[in-house]
This record gives sequence, C-alpha cells and structure tokens, in this order.
Amino acid sequence: MRMPHLLYGLYERRLAASLPTAQTPRHVGVILDGNRRWARSFGETAATGHRRGADKIAEFLGWAEELGVEVVTLWMLSTDNLARPASELADLLDIIRDAVQDLAESGRWRLRVVGRLDLLPGELADAVRSAAEATKNVQGLQVNVAVGYGGRHEIADAVRSYLKQESATGASLEELAERIDVDDIAAHLYTKGQPDPELVIRTSGELRVGGFLMWQSAHSELYFCEAYWPDFRRVDFLRALRDFSRRERRLGR
Repeated sequence: MRMPHLLYGLYERRLAASLPTAQTPRHVGVILDGNRRWARSFGETAATGHRRGADKIAEFLGWAEELGVEVVTLWMLSTDNLARPASELADLLDIIRDAVQDLAESGRWRLRVVGRLDLLPGELADAVRSAAEATKNVQGLQVNVAVGYGGRHEIADAVRSYLKQESATGASLEELAERIDVDDIAAHLYTKGQPDPELVIRTSGELRVGGFLMWQSAHSELYFCEAYWPDFRRVDFLRALRDFSRRERRLGR
C-alpha cells in the first residue's frame, strides 16, 4: 500500500536529513536496468521503456549533485547489448544519442564517455564524443556515460594502452612483464584520475553486476533495488545511501 503523499514527503525529508554527510560516497556507479520489463508491464514497446529510462537520468543526476556526490557513472549500453535485435538496438542507440546530447546541452555536468566507441555506429560515436567535448570546462558533478562498455574490454584496453606506451620507450616485453603492477593498469583505465566507486547500485532486482567497472569496484558496496529504472525514486536513492552509511568499510584491514 502506498503512503499518502504528505506522509511520503515527510518520510523522504527525514530520511535525507538523517544521512551523515561525511559518509556520502564520492563516486556512485549505476546500472540502469529494467527499462524493457517496465515497458512490458504496461504493454508498451521496448523503445518506450528506454525513453522513460533516459528521462530519469537528469533527475537522478540532480539528486546526486544535491547530496554531494562528485562522480556518477551510468551504464547505458553494454557490449552485450549490441547483440540485441537490430530493430530494438537502432531505437536504443538513437535514444542514447539524444540523452547524452541533452545532458551536454544542459551545461550542468562534465561528461566523459567510457567504452568501446569503435564498436558503435560512427554517427553515434561522433555524437557522444562531441557532447563530452562540449562539457570539458564545466565544473561540478562529473558524469561518466558508459556506452558500448564492458569491464573485460576496459581491462584489456588498459593493458594494451600500457604496453603501447612503454614499448615506445624501447622496453622489451620481458621487462614489461616483470615490472607491470596494479597501478600501471589503473592509470590506463577509462576512469583514470577519478576515485573508484564506493557504491554501485543496480535497479530491477537483478543480483549481479554483469562486468560493470570490474576493476574499479573491487571494494565497492553493492546495492540492489527492486524498482525498474524508470520507477527509481529519490527515496530509493536515499535508502541506498542510508544503507551505504551503515556498512563498516574495513577494506581488508
């Protein structure tokens, strides 16, 4: 049974006020899952669900900004998603292009595109690159748009980038194999220069991360929400942050 509107608003405000600001995660990763199932529950098309999901993004970023989060990574399209039926994929790619351009045009957030853009249609790759470039001087919340993203691909790309960089100095493969360490790989990830995500949220009730930020999420707290992404509310986000604040993050120590 739903709360009456006034009681719901009061609950949300109290929940927000109860959060310890010192324990706000600097970086939150979000797996935007459940758009298609949300659409099916209303007898709508997958494209309708993807559009509703895209409409939720700016609202969510506003919540994150308000609550003091510094970096948000949004997984909008995985490398696995590229195997979807051509008709659905074409709609999804158009929706992603429009969503990223809308985020850039708002002028509120600095975008970074993370993923294998070489796997995307050229028009989409160019559009999201241009959107990110247009926000390079924006201050405030950093937003990583993960498009054509897969965690294994990212690690492979990081190792490849490291080997190319070091081989240009004349180092042999044997030397590189001897001295490569975790810091070298981290310095070549798509998210280099940013803090690792302390909190990863997945909507839709699925209990897995599916390769999202595999390297960076080694010490992340995971939060799984039953709501489909288009139905994700501010109170759901506040609950995730409350849950995060209550966990004891020993990090192996």
